[in-house]
Amino acid sequence: MKINEVYCLLIPLLLLTHSHSAISLDTIPRDAQRLIDCYPSFIQGFSHNHLIFRDATEMIWDDGIRNKSWQLLLDHADLKDMFNQTYKTGPLLIFPVTNVDPGRIRNNAFFEKMYGGSAKEVKKHLTAVIWCPKLVQQTIMVTKINNVDRQIEAVSAELDRHPELIKYLEAIGGTFAWRNIAGTNRHSNHSYGMTIDINTRYSDYWRWSCKCSSENSTFKYQNRIPQTIVDIFERHGFIWGGKWYHYDTMHFEYRPELFSK
Repeated sequence: MKINEVYCLLIPLLLLTHSHSAISLDTIPRDAQRLIDCYPSFIQGFSHNHLIFRDATEMIWDDGIRNKSWQLLLDHADLKDMFNQTYKTGPLLIFPVTNVDPGRIRNNAFFEKMYGGSAKEVKKHLTAVIWCPKLVQQTIMVTKINNVDRQIEAVSAELDRHPELIKYLEAIGGTFAWRNIAGTNRHSNHSYGMTIDINTRYSDYWRWSCKCSSENSTFKYQNRIPQTIVDIFERHGFIWGGKWYHYDTMHFEYRPELFSK
């Protein structure tokens, strides 16, 4: 089922068995409910300002720090902060304004909880996928967790019907790579095997454009990726780095919780 048609699969009301008394569904913050709906294999529910995982561990939802600076949001995001900016599907009607980067505000502990806290742990769940078997036939490694491999296969199958796009689809730039984001101490979501960079030859990246490394630099937006590619990825729960002020037009990552409901 496609993400932008129903947002996420509707799931039955989860029975909360955590030792805290369960909070009723209508008191769960909307964005916390998105995480519950989109990652049901891992998240059991919500109680007392904490997301409750199926192994009975907890993760704080709102750390209570108000008016965080943009840099603090990037460096020390809580779960609530990940929804600080709204990701919108469809064509980009206006260029992103300064520091509007929906999806770049991440709580790495959350992703490590699901995908693995080390390269070794993540690698246990990687599987080979043949990218665009008709047009490209490139083997890439992605995670099986949260059915990311199946979503990538679905994206690949749709793109395989567009030979006019082959130059953007061949020579995939990368999927899994346990590393930090260039120039920062923040972990890249490439570390979890749920992210893909398409052909770098036809991609634009803010660091390349300004030939700078500071995230406080100013630069002009650039993009050469056709909307058809973006639409197909978004239909399967992937956000696009081309919708960021700090644009990264080759970059797609599996973040179904960020799609407008």
